[in-house]
Amino acid sequence: MSEKDYYQVLGVKKDAPDREIKQAYRRLARKYHPDLHPDDKESEAKFKEINGAYEVLSDRQKRQKYDQFGHQWQFADQFTGPHQGGFTGNFGQGGTTFRFSDADDLGSVFGDLFGNVGAGHKKAGPRRGQDVEYFVEVSLEEAYQGATRIIHFQVEEPCVSCGGMGMTGNKLCAACRGSGLKPGSRRLEVKIPKGVQDGSRIRIAGEGGVGQAGGNKGDLYLVVKMLPHKKFKCRSKNVYVDVSVPLFIAVLGGEVWLTTPGGRIALKIPPETQNGKLFRLTGKGMPSLGTSTYGDLFAKVVVVLPADLTEKEKQLFQQLRSLKNAESEVKK
Repeated sequence: MSEKDYYQVLGVKKDAPDREIKQAYRRLARKYHPDLHPDDKESEAKFKEINGAYEVLSDRQKRQKYDQFGHQWQFADQFTGPHQGGFTGNFGQGGTTFRFSDADDLGSVFGDLFGNVGAGHKKAGPRRGQDVEYFVEVSLEEAYQGATRIIHFQVEEPCVSCGGMGMTGNKLCAACRGSGLKPGSRRLEVKIPKGVQDGSRIRIAGEGGVGQAGGNKGDLYLVVKMLPHKKFKCRSKNVYVDVSVPLFIAVLGGEVWLTTPGGRIALKIPPETQNGKLFRLTGKGMPSLGTSTYGDLFAKVVVVLPADLTEKEKQLFQQLRSLKNAESEVKK
């Protein structure tokens, strides 16, 4: 087998813990995701290779078999069960070594192992399909209201050449290397619920890779990446925004219009409001995923000084300055 070592594909050591393997996969998946490299066949192939490695190393049983049998791990149950015809096998990461009796040939041995010839072997049980992660960019408006998307993603599908059996006649299928599966593309309309945040994982049951031997399909997970917003900043479900307040309203009080994720509202400004004051508007932030509650909105006052003053306006400011100076002298 010329396939790459799965640990090398993910850039981890053979004794790496599950958490390190997951972190390595996420880092590489983001780097080589097809959405970030459209029409780049090299990145697409690398992405498939990363998914294949993670599909095995993230599953404890599959990883154990891979550590023992290498890339023949999928046939571990057959190779470790009772066989006929004098067959013995020795498997490892470096390849596969077979020894046969004089009456055997490669085709008959594999036929016996996979049920095409002979009896008494142990058939592999149902295997659940591969889970698939799809990274989706979501705007603040979509996170607030919810959205619908059409996505295209790669997933394991039954091999056409062997009908998902892994064998053609009494030989391993060359097209899928005996796995019964080949990478395929799928188009799906998905719903993004309101209240998602950066890093949220949305599970879509049964839309992952197909199962084998009657196993259930895997799941599709949408991994949310929140896009930056030119006006709002989000911290969890709370929203922060600057609100421009003319100097006259800041001094005398009044109302200004404030844009929130849910629309425009009037914000009351008390007299003598200082620059930088923070107003908290309860329930005007982002929705919470799966609940009916909302976070809060924090509006920071940015006082806007008047420009292009007329001579009359300048005189009025000078009078105000004189009055304030006079008051200061009295207080002394």
